[in-house]
Amino acid sequence: MRLTTRGCLLVALLLLAVAAPVRAQSFGFPWWRDAQFQKELSLTAEQSSRIDGIFQSTITGLRHKKEELDAQEAELSRLIAGNADEQTVTRQVDKVEAIRSHLNKARTLLLLHIRQVLTPEQRTKLNKLYEQRVNEHGKPRGDRR
Repeated sequence: MRLTTRGCLLVALLLLAVAAPVRAQSFGFPWWRDAQFQKELSLTAEQSSRIDGIFQSTITGLRHKKEELDAQEAELSRLIAGNADEQTVTRQVDKVEAIRSHLNKARTLLLLHIRQVLTPEQRTKLNKLYEQRVNEHGKPRGDRR
């Protein structure tokens, strides 16, 4: 194996290992609509509605970016498998990472905007509910960290 091919393979493996999911650090379901969560957090109907609006206004864009990321990662894999030159692979890696960065930033801002609807006490309770769920059931769906 030539050094550049070995390097490309290493890059591909690293990309697979650090791929960040869209819903990391979330419960994997719309918890703000769940009666039990609403009760435990003392979540008002207005708060639930605001959170849902934030989520709905963001999720379609996140899904499209995730589809774009998947397509560009597939192209990167194709280039590596086809022994493309280093410059071509590097351009594709840059493209993949730019999309991943955009996706992670949008996801993080979504979570921030949702948390800003909650009071400090509700955020504390939500963190405890998250920890409890992880301890009881393992990582929630979508959280691969």
